[in-house]
Amino acid sequence: QLQASGGGLVQAGGSLRLSCVFSGSLFTVTDMGWYRQAPGKQRELVAVITFGELTNYADPVKGRFTISRDNARNTVTLQMNSLKPEDTAVYYCNAHRGSGWPRYDYWGQGTQVTVSS
Repeated sequence: QLQASGGGLVQAGGSLRLSCVFSGSLFTVTDMGWYRQAPGKQRELVAVITFGELTNYADPVKGRFTISRDNARNTVTLQMNSLKPEDTAVYYCNAHRGSGWPRYDYWGQGTQVTVSS
């Protein structure tokens, strides 16, 4: 249902853009998000964008990351700037619909982001 891309290796201070394509016809009523999981840590929220385009960011990424969506392309994008070594993690795309029918919570396969110091 979700296909993520765009991870890689970058030096501290650099930028990366992650993209996630949603397969299906309900993208416009789906909240989309990015989560990350570093080695030995729990998965944590990075950013979300609702189907109404409200956004929310985790404190560590505020002012550096931007989440956006393109409903015409069923795509959510995470622009990551001023990357830090502590941003190193596997990043997962999430699609969530908690009301209406059907309800679902889908996860992408994860894409590795590595920031070197």
